[in-house]
Amino acid sequence: MGTGEQLVTIAAVLLGALTTHVTNHLMERSRNRHQLLTRWDDKKVDAYGEYVDAVKMRIAASVPLYEAREGLRESHRSEEDLRDELADASRRWGAAFERVMLLGGDDAIESGHELNVLLAEIDWQATGRVEGTLEEWRERHRAAFRAINAFHEDARADLGIRGRVTGEKHPERDLLVPSARRPGRRLAETDGEG
Repeated sequence: MGTGEQLVTIAAVLLGALTTHVTNHLMERSRNRHQLLTRWDDKKVDAYGEYVDAVKMRIAASVPLYEAREGLRESHRSEEDLRDELADASRRWGAAFERVMLLGGDDAIESGHELNVLLAEIDWQATGRVEGTLEEWRERHRAAFRAINAFHEDARADLGIRGRVTGEKHPERDLLVPSARRPGRRLAETDGEG
């Protein structure tokens, strides 16, 4: 075997080794990138889920306060306790939204901001900072749940999840609300809701 043939053989071995090294490096990099994206997607799913849960908890905490203040239902808890519960739910919501701000996609963050405005309006009516009728109260809740669905849509798009939570296959649903009662009087008879 001549010197030229040996150089060609050595060059082929070096080229093979270099090709193998580059291929392994690119595959490892791709695998690491995929793991990183998957890890962040898992964190996003958790952040989005915790935020929606905190939103619903905040709405749920506003209801007994509003009903007690308006005399719609009797409460065995003081208004101060109900306000404290709403404040606790608001703190949990604030922490959950911070995670959305850190991890979320632009559209999901913007949907969250829009939902937060509606949450503030519900809180303000529950605490008496703004006045409103029972129908306005219910409309604020309807708007909040439409905004929750919009947030779901944007979060799903950010995560690359196919399908929608609204549309033809998922028609809009109204609130399931019991008839409101004032002590000694049924509002369902006067407000047309049952």
